[in-house]
Amino acid sequence: MSVAIWWVRRDLRLHDNPALNAALRAGTVIPVFVLDPALTSVSRRRTDLLVAYLRALDRSLRELGSFLVLRRGRPPEVLRALVQTSGACAVYAHADVSPLARRLEAEVARCVRLELVGWPTAFPPDAVHTGDGRPYTVYTRYRQQLLARAAHEPPLPPPGRLRPHGLPSEPLPDSPLADRDAEAVARQRLREFAAHAIFRYHLDRDRLDLEATSQLSAYLRFGVLSSRTALWVAREAADAAPDPGSRRGAQRWRDELLWREFFAHLLLHFPHTRSRPLRPAAHEPVWENDERLFQAWCEGHTGYPVVDAAMRQLNETGWVHNRARMVAASFLVKNLLVDWRWGAAYFMRQLVDGDPASNIGNWQWVAGTGADAVPYFRVFNPVLQGRRFDPEGRYVRRWVPELSRVPAPYVHAPWTLSRDDQVACHCRVGRDYPAPVVDLRASRARALERYRRNR
Repeated sequence: MSVAIWWVRRDLRLHDNPALNAALRAGTVIPVFVLDPALTSVSRRRTDLLVAYLRALDRSLRELGSFLVLRRGRPPEVLRALVQTSGACAVYAHADVSPLARRLEAEVARCVRLELVGWPTAFPPDAVHTGDGRPYTVYTRYRQQLLARAAHEPPLPPPGRLRPHGLPSEPLPDSPLADRDAEAVARQRLREFAAHAIFRYHLDRDRLDLEATSQLSAYLRFGVLSSRTALWVAREAADAAPDPGSRRGAQRWRDELLWREFFAHLLLHFPHTRSRPLRPAAHEPVWENDERLFQAWCEGHTGYPVVDAAMRQLNETGWVHNRARMVAASFLVKNLLVDWRWGAAYFMRQLVDGDPASNIGNWQWVAGTGADAVPYFRVFNPVLQGRRFDPEGRYVRRWVPELSRVPAPYVHAPWTLSRDDQVACHCRVGRDYPAPVVDLRASRARALERYRRNR
């Protein structure tokens, strides 16, 4: 029998894995993960989660008669040595979209026979183009064409028994996180979401005080759950919806998944967006980049409760509701005039679901420098956003305990309380809780003027 290496990348699963299935067709599979120092240098939090998922994958492989081979080093050198040792006919792996990942693929391909099969997305990022062959830069048109033209294939089943390969592995590192069966947990969470909350998703998805989202982003980011599986379940839920409103909920969640596809499409075709705007640089304002204000934002001490709650949740858990992410990002870029790249880098250090394509795409969307039909003049008002999406202040009070006694009508603008009421609520603005670092109206006007001047 031939031997094939499955180079595990962002596909830490057995279900719906095109690279694994292709390797199985080639012969006995050696599952290999290369722990590249570049992977572990950005985010300690994401590294801990990665290791937990690797341990879970190894346990699943052992149940099928195989195990995960771990090597430390750079993939080109490690994979070349493994091919020579094992006599493998080829290395099979998912392709990726980031510039760094694609350069790595090119390096590996110069050392071994590399077969790229599948992507970390449901559809190939180059599946659709405009009529003249260019990539899409408007989401709605991309989504329409993707749904109309791209084949939506069902997820692949997991393999049965695997042949033992006998190649030794370095010990898997420990993780402070539980290494339970991550794939089974992700699939169960998807089923539960699709059975209930998905049907109200269009109504509740922006509520910060409700558990109304799937919270599957970290599983999707590492490929513990495939995007194709998630989209397939969304389609099944829409087909089974009991009424038109419920169908809209399932379709809205599908559309949010397609944003991930769109951002991957953009990064693949416009790799410069990792550090430069998709739109011409002249559309960027002159950034202030006040380090004191940036630090206040990072720590959740801006004096604006929803922004502070979002940043404190991020710092403590590594995950934030998407609406809170957008409000916090808008405040940094528009109200504080801090370069979006500063915020994007901070998010990538902190987020357990930090994904290069989605992170860059979302920050440029907020900054008005990316793919967007409404560019620079969108500025989220954190007070109004809080009152709309956290009407009783439960989200804010959970993450900003200084405001725990502030009544709901004032919790998103505590400085509007009288001094006596601030004392009664144990929330003296400027002492117990920060005073606002900027004036919303003035900072918004300043941002719009800067953007207009540089159009």
